[in-house]
Amino acid sequence: MNKQEAINALKEHNQEHVIKRLEALDEVSAKKLIAQVASIDWSVVESINHKAEDNSSDRKVEPLEAVEIKDIKANKDKYTAKGIEAIKAGKHVFCEKPIDHDIAKIKEVIDALEGTNLKYQVGFNRRFDHNFESLQQAVAAGKVGKPEIIKITSRDPEPPSIDYVKVSGGMFLDMTIHDFDMVRYLAGCDATEVYVQSANLVDPAIGEAGDVDTAVITLQMENGAIAVIDNCRRASYGYDQRAEVFGSDGMAAISNDSQSSTVISNAEGVTGEKPMFFFLERYMDAYGKEVAAFIDAIVNDKETPLNVYDGLKPVLMGLAAKKSSEEHRPVKISEIME
Repeated sequence: MNKQEAINALKEHNQEHVIKRLEALDEVSAKKLIAQVASIDWSVVESINHKAEDNSSDRKVEPLEAVEIKDIKANKDKYTAKGIEAIKAGKHVFCEKPIDHDIAKIKEVIDALEGTNLKYQVGFNRRFDHNFESLQQAVAAGKVGKPEIIKITSRDPEPPSIDYVKVSGGMFLDMTIHDFDMVRYLAGCDATEVYVQSANLVDPAIGEAGDVDTAVITLQMENGAIAVIDNCRRASYGYDQRAEVFGSDGMAAISNDSQSSTVISNAEGVTGEKPMFFFLERYMDAYGKEVAAFIDAIVNDKETPLNVYDGLKPVLMGLAAKKSSEEHRPVKISEIME
């Protein structure tokens, strides 16, 4: 694949911000990104990119022949219907996040799975990233003692289109939901309370669409730890994904990935590369690993690493965050479960 072919593929799938990135890169870095674009399975990406695809609900699930992995590629509001349809047909399901924005509909999925031996996995890919995985392993092994403060920074390089914002469910259920899952993963427990300070600082049109684009979220965890998430829909320097866990015996932290770890020190200063710009650059390996884990669960008849309840709980946190942002008060998760 040459540069123009990569640009054409990105245009076809509404990835204009990646085209800007590609056109700004030097020759060596551009070749790396072109190779990544060439390796993308766009049929998998359909469910996670910023293009709202139309999948009519009258499409039927084919009869089960042996074992079929059902990768849900419908609009977010059709994930539940497609998932239940697949479960009733006896299929294992891999579903993109979120399962649904409606708790009652997620419970319908739980009910459909009851009594079956079907595998259901939710696509929180960051758990399979080499950095976050290493951080969680260090915390779980007791390297920092009892977790007391968890910090997550998650900032996108550019805001999504307004058309996408209108169907996304809002930042807390679209973007921050990954961070809610990560807080649970790093803390090893659930949140009990959420408090949000939010604003529209990036694009007034996002506010006009009924959403926010910048937020700081504080969470009280069941184990006593306090978690802080800061989000923004725009970071001029790239895709900003960092985390830290501070505990009674120490601290563990991860930084952004970049094309290289080269740092240049000279009379002009000390400089390094920017973080990777595009989420597929940053998490391509993680997407592959989560699918491999799903297949392993099917082949070896074991639990998936992220089951339907792992899909439910970040949605509860997201709805609590939305309520806190709107009502300017702390919201207990139990309020959302009532």
